[in-house]
Amino acid sequence: MGAKVIPIGAAAPEAEGPTDWFSLSDLLEHNLPDLPRDRRKLSRKAQDDGWHLMVDGDGQLLSRTRSRVGGGVEYHVSLLPPAAQMELAKRGLSVSRPRPAEAEPANAKEWRWYDCQTAKVKSEAERRAALILDIDTLESAGLTRSAAVAEVCRQSEVGASTMWNWLKSVAGVAPHDRLPFLAPRRKGGGAEADIPEDIWKVFLTDYLRPERPTLKSCYDRAVKIAEAQRLNQRLPSDAAFRRRLKRDVDARVLLMRRGGKDEFKRSVPDVRRTLDALQVLDIVNIDGHVFDVFVIPPGGTEEQKIRPVLIGIQDVYSRKILAWKLDVSENFLATRMAFADLFRNYGIPKQCLLDNSRTFAGKQLTGGTENRYRHKHKEGEALGLLPALGIQVRFAQIYHGQAKPIERAWRDMADRISRGPECAGAYTGNSPANKPANYGERAIPWDEFCGIVDRGIADHNARTGRRAGVCNGRSFDQVFAESYTTSAISRATPEQLRVALLTSELKRVHKRTGEVELYGNRYWSEECGRITGEQVTVRFDPDDLTKEIYLYNLRGEFLFAAMNIENRGFNDVAGAHESKKRRQDYRRAVKAKEEAEELLTITEVAAMNAAIGAEVSEMPQPAATRMVRHRTSAAVKIAPDPQRQKAAQEHAQTRNQLLTAMNRFKVVE
Repeated sequence: MGAKVIPIGAAAPEAEGPTDWFSLSDLLEHNLPDLPRDRRKLSRKAQDDGWHLMVDGDGQLLSRTRSRVGGGVEYHVSLLPPAAQMELAKRGLSVSRPRPAEAEPANAKEWRWYDCQTAKVKSEAERRAALILDIDTLESAGLTRSAAVAEVCRQSEVGASTMWNWLKSVAGVAPHDRLPFLAPRRKGGGAEADIPEDIWKVFLTDYLRPERPTLKSCYDRAVKIAEAQRLNQRLPSDAAFRRRLKRDVDARVLLMRRGGKDEFKRSVPDVRRTLDALQVLDIVNIDGHVFDVFVIPPGGTEEQKIRPVLIGIQDVYSRKILAWKLDVSENFLATRMAFADLFRNYGIPKQCLLDNSRTFAGKQLTGGTENRYRHKHKEGEALGLLPALGIQVRFAQIYHGQAKPIERAWRDMADRISRGPECAGAYTGNSPANKPANYGERAIPWDEFCGIVDRGIADHNARTGRRAGVCNGRSFDQVFAESYTTSAISRATPEQLRVALLTSELKRVHKRTGEVELYGNRYWSEECGRITGEQVTVRFDPDDLTKEIYLYNLRGEFLFAAMNIENRGFNDVAGAHESKKRRQDYRRAVKAKEEAEELLTITEVAAMNAAIGAEVSEMPQPAATRMVRHRTSAAVKIAPDPQRQKAAQEHAQTRNQLLTAMNRFKVVE
């Protein structure tokens, strides 16, 4: 499996053209001077010399991924020894002109080798250098070298022959350059076992899998394949495979192939974000959290138990949970109601950080945002809730705690709420493999769990000793209150609140009474009389249907508000008086509008019509006349139809037979 050998100076194989980038296979094919002829030795040289870490004067790496078929890594020609660079230039295979070799500092190569050694090797080199220095000190004091060596050997318990070998290795070397020459250079015992390249590829492919098989199992499978292909050849032990794996395969490749992209991503430092330039409500982030608790949904039974979803909005600066809604699933309605609570209680934030899920990146919430990457952006499409209120939308990576601080809050609530004593017996565990021993013992009623969540979030915000962000031991509530009193907050107007907090449905106004019926409730206003029978968009609070509703026309223009008409008991006199007063007030309002028109009396209108004389129009004359001649009637003879005559005869014959039979029947009676 060795590389093809080409004599130095011979013509290289045909290539696509001169280049400054060469893979290890290319270098082996060109058979360059001062480079190993074996692939494993060449790979070891590239690793020992740090080719993959070298950069040029601009800080650009001198290694890159090979774009041609087969992949791999290519290295810049400047990493090669001067003789190899000259040979490539002489053959016309290199674009760059090789620079003359710069004179390296004395013993630079030895120091590069010494720098890559272990602490144990360096410690031994320092000990030997100290003994050599003691010998030099005794010589300067007047002793001969032999006497000085004998004295130092006696004190350090080092053999004389060993000490003389050390002195020989540093002969002519400056004292400050002695460490690389005195460092031990033990090379282990024996030659490295040879592993066939094709079997090594099989083993490596099997080992570098996300399933993370053990090295021994991969080795056993490689042995079986080798036995099937090479009946008389034995493979080295699994220890040899382990040593080569550690020596030749980059640990980062192992992490990427066996650990997956998530584990590999965690191996790179994340950005550390500071909050110095922020205040409260500058940025909020929203996310959903599924509680690992069995809860009975509203109107459901224990057999219909679910795991509810919490939609929460957190202030990035203070880490306080500002608004939340609990629902049976993650949906836009719960999201909008959470934003409505935020706008009503605290104000309108400047930016909102959310992930690219179907709920949060839907058109109802973020429509009109060009970088949504969830739906196609169309010119002129309706703005979502956030862009309509001037809130800048920013998208974060899903399931990435560093991108959204609220992910850390969910972990806290999973511990304090889901695993709290109030949810004992209803906790499901965070995975099927982590079910508690009392799994499924009970399910919590919806209203009771809502109270548990409200108390848990209040405790989450009020707990002191926080170290996140700018808390410095304070609670989230304290940090928020301190910044809120010194910040410029954009308060929501009633019109903005209507857009945010209300659910919309299309309804038709009753054509006679003008009332609007919604979920069994009736709503009415004096203005309803002017839009009877029309379709309108009704915005309402789904949490409280007794509140007033707001009517918009189909163009989105606000019309008016309508109040709820309460149902009354059959004997409720107050309800009758209220209905009578409503009719009287309505009549007075319409009467006032009627008087505002300042209409004339019908007598005045009749008099105006009588004063206008009716003009008699002249009879128009035809352009020409002609006489009409009287014509007498004439019989029109039609030729008889033979088929019709035959049918008539058959009909008459059948009729006569029927009459005869009826007469006989009467006689018999």
